[in-house]
Amino acid sequence: MARTARTPKLLLASQSPRRKALLQSVGLSPIIVPTDPHADPEALEIILPGESPASYVQRVATLKRDDALRRLHQSPQSVSMRLSPASSDLIIAADTTVALGMTILGKPQRDAQARDMLADLSGKTHQVFTAVSVSRFDQTASETIVVESEVTFAELSPAWIDAYVASGEPMDKAGGYGIQGAAGALIPRIAGSYSGIMGMPLYETLDLIRRLSQHG
Repeated sequence: MARTARTPKLLLASQSPRRKALLQSVGLSPIIVPTDPHADPEALEIILPGESPASYVQRVATLKRDDALRRLHQSPQSVSMRLSPASSDLIIAADTTVALGMTILGKPQRDAQARDMLADLSGKTHQVFTAVSVSRFDQTASETIVVESEVTFAELSPAWIDAYVASGEPMDKAGGYGIQGAAGALIPRIAGSYSGIMGMPLYETLDLIRRLSQHG
């Protein structure tokens, strides 16, 4: 009797509920790789001098993937024992940034920073870059892609910006907004991947998962 091929697990190196929900929306069941309790998560997201937005997200997503792989390959006391990954399982990481020209707008750390970002984006078209990096657990194949989209904001009044910042929504989002939240009502135009703007471009990600699942 022929042995049935094992379906690879998808291990998601991200704590983002949006990314998990996007993958679940297309029938996948990602398993979250816990963060390293001793690591500074912001350390991987430092912008290097002169770095372009596309190069930045590609580098950061790859670093996140490689960090998860390193921990998954650690000793039996590590996260790898709890998840029990097999050679064909896939580790996926992603990073999203907002850029106004060559200026990278990360996640605001303070209310004033969020207000400044939203004021800069008001009435303008900006770019959203999302990189997705996938590797097999046995590291025999890996790939990173970058998807660029454009977002146009309507004019944002100071009162709206103040109320939006007060809601707390901007504080964990690149560029200080989430298109799936209240800010979406003031975005008349996008060009590119809506799911990519949310943080996980589904069409490109599914194609990447398919290719690496078929490797070997």
